[in-house]
Amino acid sequence: MARPGFLPTLPESATRRTRTRQAEPHEVELGGVSVGEGDGEPPAAFDDDVDGVVTVLHPAIMPESGSVDGPTAYGAATAVVPDRECRAEERVMSGVMVEFPVNGTQAGGYLAVPEGGGGPGVVVLQEWWGLVPQIKGVCDRLAAEGFVALAPDLYHGEMAGHTEMDRAGELMTGLPPDRAARDMSGAIDFLLAHDATTGPAVGVTGFCMGGMLTLMIAALEGDRVAAAAPFYGAPLGDDGPDWSGLTARVEGHFASDDDFFPPDAVRDLQTTLRDMGGDVTFHVYEDTGHAFANEENPLGT
Repeated sequence: MARPGFLPTLPESATRRTRTRQAEPHEVELGGVSVGEGDGEPPAAFDDDVDGVVTVLHPAIMPESGSVDGPTAYGAATAVVPDRECRAEERVMSGVMVEFPVNGTQAGGYLAVPEGGGGPGVVVLQEWWGLVPQIKGVCDRLAAEGFVALAPDLYHGEMAGHTEMDRAGELMTGLPPDRAARDMSGAIDFLLAHDATTGPAVGVTGFCMGGMLTLMIAALEGDRVAAAAPFYGAPLGDDGPDWSGLTARVEGHFASDDDFFPPDAVRDLQTTLRDMGGDVTFHVYEDTGHAFANEENPLGT
């Protein structure tokens, strides 16, 4: 069980609007695998099928050997990073709200299951806005590519609109760390016990606050998390967990112009985790701003 008290305090810049710079269309290809010109070549798509045990959320997170029938890595990347033209008013939800037990209480979330019946499990962790339709849409796209996707409702029904930055900051800073830990761990329990989920471990992906929590829960849950794909969010400086429990294969995606999670600090964390033996790769994409993968573009990146 994940232990409480792990949720760090974000820097002061996290409670105000981040500085962003508009990227040229060819620099951020949100309809496919590439999400920008990073500090190296964007990972290429693979034709191989993904190991049914290792849930991958980006083409570069691949098992070292072997493959079985299952969702492709390219499909997962495309599902996580949609085309910007997909707007909330056009979105039709295909999943359902579910409840699951957490230490004698109940938590909830949005579950999307593949039409084919089953696949690797993925926990999807929200941005600071809450469990909004856009996050549910990420689950739907993952399910369309063969993943069983669950987004736990970490705010327990509360949300903030994109014009409510102060409200979003209050929800994030007021999130009880012990409850968040229990809810994420309970979400993993739920997925691993679900009839549609294949394999003994899950993948985790998340955005902004959820990206930070992706790495946190991967470290806290050990081999129950096989792959982690944080987007523009990470526990930086002295706010990290005990990293000795991190066994997941990690690939993170970050913006070069980001006051929330500065790229130099992100690269320092990558170095720290690699020095500890972690299989960790962080991409920093030039001329992109925070929240670049959110098709609703709430911060104008």
